[in-house]
Amino acid sequence: MKTFPLSLLGAALCALFGAGSLQAASAVNVDKLGSELTPVGAERAGNADGSIPAWDGGLTQVPAGWSPGHGDPFAADKPLYSIDAGNLAQHQAQLPAGQVELIKNYPGYRLDVYPSRRSCAIPAEVAQRTKEFAGQSKIGSDGWRLEQAVGAAVPFPLPQSGIEVMWNNKLRYMAMGRRAQYSYLMREKDGALYEGKQWASEYYPYNDPAVKTPLDAGGVEAKLLYDVLTPSSRAGELYLVHAQLDKPQDAWIYFPGQRRVRRAPSFAYDNPIAATDSLYFVDQINMFTGALDRYDFKLVGKKEMVVPYNSYKLIDKSNKYQDLIGQDYLNRDVQRYERHRVWVVEATVKTDKRHSFAKRVFFIDEDSWVVLHVDMYDAKGNLWRVQEGSLWADPEIQACTSFEYVSYDLIARRYFADAFTQEGEVLDMTAGLEGRVVDKMFNSNELRRRGER
Repeated sequence: MKTFPLSLLGAALCALFGAGSLQAASAVNVDKLGSELTPVGAERAGNADGSIPAWDGGLTQVPAGWSPGHGDPFAADKPLYSIDAGNLAQHQAQLPAGQVELIKNYPGYRLDVYPSRRSCAIPAEVAQRTKEFAGQSKIGSDGWRLEQAVGAAVPFPLPQSGIEVMWNNKLRYMAMGRRAQYSYLMREKDGALYEGKQWASEYYPYNDPAVKTPLDAGGVEAKLLYDVLTPSSRAGELYLVHAQLDKPQDAWIYFPGQRRVRRAPSFAYDNPIAATDSLYFVDQINMFTGALDRYDFKLVGKKEMVVPYNSYKLIDKSNKYQDLIGQDYLNRDVQRYERHRVWVVEATVKTDKRHSFAKRVFFIDEDSWVVLHVDMYDAKGNLWRVQEGSLWADPEIQACTSFEYVSYDLIARRYFADAFTQEGEVLDMTAGLEGRVVDKMFNSNELRRRGER
């Protein structure tokens, strides 16, 4: 894979301060947060040709009649152009390697590129705290653990390393918690649509401004609770996951037939998730989840790229899964792509560790710190899987969020769709702010109580 150049901002910071000089860089440049930079560290200005506009605060007002999954604030926009096999050479430099391979290998696969809308807002408290505490977050001596960071703030708004960008993604603001009824989907080899449906509740303790250190969050990045609804053979199973800040996940499973809770010893890293035909690993959830200890993360730089953005057509609840999930790829008519600046981070497995993906390349939105795309390579350097996420602004929480994820396996020539909400009953992004998702829900005793009621 070619080396991407740093943006002018990133190059200037690296030239001035070099690797490992985050404290100095933040002290000198903190005054740029909220002026030359957005409050969370993105470049406020647009690009040279105007294809990326300046950031003006994002989508802060709820449009009339809009709610998550209903309505599109940018419905009047029309595609500027489409990228397909016929014009790939013209646009290839702005695409991740994975998108290039999908276009080359799947007839009819295309990207519809729309006007760029920098819709991601930032809550006032997050903006204030990010600037107030800029330069105080620290990575541990092992090179990956989060040693110090406060809640409700981007820990490294002026990142100097790949690991800092990854922590910005993991601790991005998501309004304390959310809940939804969603499905994971895939086409069987005979063309039949397989659907697993579940209720999901998610709690993010690090979005609490009361958190002053990782200990205040109990060493936990996120707490996740899944209640399986279908298929009928698994209905009633409950899964509880604690994503830790400094070690692999803790996980518990309630089996209704046994009426008991058991620890899940291997729910981490590249363990395949049950009922996915080994198309999806645990640490592919939410584009990346779990400990950061198995990779070295290199900050390649920042680049202007065509990425999925403002995915309102995709998440709209008028969509039906049978229409969305094609045999080879997701319905192209509901996908929206735009040109944005993204941080590029290359993750390579450490010499003393192992993982089925020997290398991953992450593409992370500068405005929201959301991972938009991941290319995953095997030990021989072959591109194996290609994963893309969604991103959409929710003015109710004053931030961008992400749910729907698609992972294409180029070897198996199959794909897996995760966290699709279109046919679900609920898509509730304010649940953590309004008490519908609270910390006490996420422990093994509660798991047992729910299972036995």
